[in-house]
Amino acid sequence: MYKVLIRPLLFLIDPERVHHLTFGFLRFIGAIPGVKPLLRLLFYTHDPRLERRIVGLTFPNPVGLAAGFDKDARLIDELACFGFGFIEIGTLTPRAQDGNQKPRLFRLPKDQALINRMGFNNEGATAAVERLRKRKSNVIVGGNIGKNKATLNEEAEEDYAACMEILYPYVDYFIVNISSPNTQGLRALQDKEPLKRLLLRVKSISEAKEKPKPILLKIAPDLTAEQLNDVVVILRETKTDGVIATNTTISRDGLSTSQKEVADMGAGGLSGKPVGQRSTEVIRFLRERLGKDFPIIGVGGIMTVADAIEKLQAGADLVQIYTGFIYEGPGFVKRINKGVLRLNSKP
Repeated sequence: MYKVLIRPLLFLIDPERVHHLTFGFLRFIGAIPGVKPLLRLLFYTHDPRLERRIVGLTFPNPVGLAAGFDKDARLIDELACFGFGFIEIGTLTPRAQDGNQKPRLFRLPKDQALINRMGFNNEGATAAVERLRKRKSNVIVGGNIGKNKATLNEEAEEDYAACMEILYPYVDYFIVNISSPNTQGLRALQDKEPLKRLLLRVKSISEAKEKPKPILLKIAPDLTAEQLNDVVVILRETKTDGVIATNTTISRDGLSTSQKEVADMGAGGLSGKPVGQRSTEVIRFLRERLGKDFPIIGVGGIMTVADAIEKLQAGADLVQIYTGFIYEGPGFVKRINKGVLRLNSKP
């Protein structure tokens, strides 16, 4: 029903406007007594065989919602009803910012993809905390943190540190995002020395707390083999708890959408099916070099159950979806979890 009737109607409207309309609708129906339990009944898969224990946390299933969908933690309770094992909020910055100029979100239906150049638009970490305080669900929440656009790279550590301090009591783990292509200069923080300093700083903040929380690094799919090897070394040296592979890509190779249409959309990160193969390659590369026990979350191009299984078989412990959730609809999480169960039941 979603792909035949609902999605074609939604795709007639500007994608960022649809996002806000959808949030309003979910908030409205979520307030109706009995709706949330009904949604959980329809979409949640309860099975102990789906549980995963990584980074010191027990995830009820391996399918999470990637950062960017619920930047400001507006719909944690509602989105948890759709069966996610964990939800990542953000990217959050210390101070509120509008992000880049609109339009900044585009669909590529021929490629089952999106291009976005949102630019860390968010209301700031403190505003997110006010909502997190009121949430009722016990879904695992990750806090994806970044720097404000106006903050120089030389001062970026202070922004990440400030976000951690604000969010610390209210999220279960942190993600250091230095891989978005939509904040000018941000990806320079992936260079070896700046990255090492940043990870050591945020790790020290966590370890100074009474209850340390896991720190994960989110990386781009566009890194070379040499850069990925540097990441492996840094992850080990800084004792970072895990890695998320991967963010969106700046590549436009192999698209079915016309070059003119793509050029008219302009700069931004490409997500969806076109990034799937590269994301899996990065996961496999990291697993081979980090060993069997290092936590890896796979994200990028998961548009089918088979895509999710491929990520897990390549070495991911958990997976996240975003663009696939938009294209495939609310039943996608359940289908993936059922697929994982079928895989586990094979002799």
